[in-house]
Amino acid sequence: MPRTLLAIFVSALALILSASAHDGPKGAVVLIIRHAEKPAAGAGLSPRGEERAKAYEKYFRTFSVKGLPLHMNAIFAASDSVESQRPRLTVEPLAKALNLSVDSHFNSKDIPQLAVELRESQKNKNVLICWRHREIPDLLRVFGAKPEILLPGGIWPDNNFDYVIMLSFNKDGNLIPAKTKRISEQLLPGDSK
Repeated sequence: MPRTLLAIFVSALALILSASAHDGPKGAVVLIIRHAEKPAAGAGLSPRGEERAKAYEKYFRTFSVKGLPLHMNAIFAASDSVESQRPRLTVEPLAKALNLSVDSHFNSKDIPQLAVELRESQKNKNVLICWRHREIPDLLRVFGAKPEILLPGGIWPDNNFDYVIMLSFNKDGNLIPAKTKRISEQLLPGDSK
């Protein structure tokens, strides 16, 4: 009998942990973008990438959903590496305009830790995340979203810099599929339609 109870307890705990692993911040909206364009060499942004970073300032300061303004409360970016400072550089102009700091203490592979941080500290808030494109499918999965629905072939295309993924969560932290979508921002000439 004790073994049966232990097995039931372990099974129940596993179900609880697996369910909560896909929860998001309660009552929040999370917007996910890829860093702006990279140069042929170096860790920074190309001139077009700098142009996109500046354009994000206006785009996200006036961002709305169904005519209702969505004001950012927090901005996260993957931490700088030797190869790339692009996530932080992409959102710095916006952060400065909004008088927010960029939280960039998570490595691009630290997706579970980022998810825990958002669940704990970003309830009922609007959050912008700028990440490296190869890791974004995993970022979507940790919040219960399906990359194969939101991204072509389930991956962020190498040459695409102009998607915004919007994840909306209800008061219990569950993803709301009807309010979760990919947006083509069309900020710069030549962006996807």
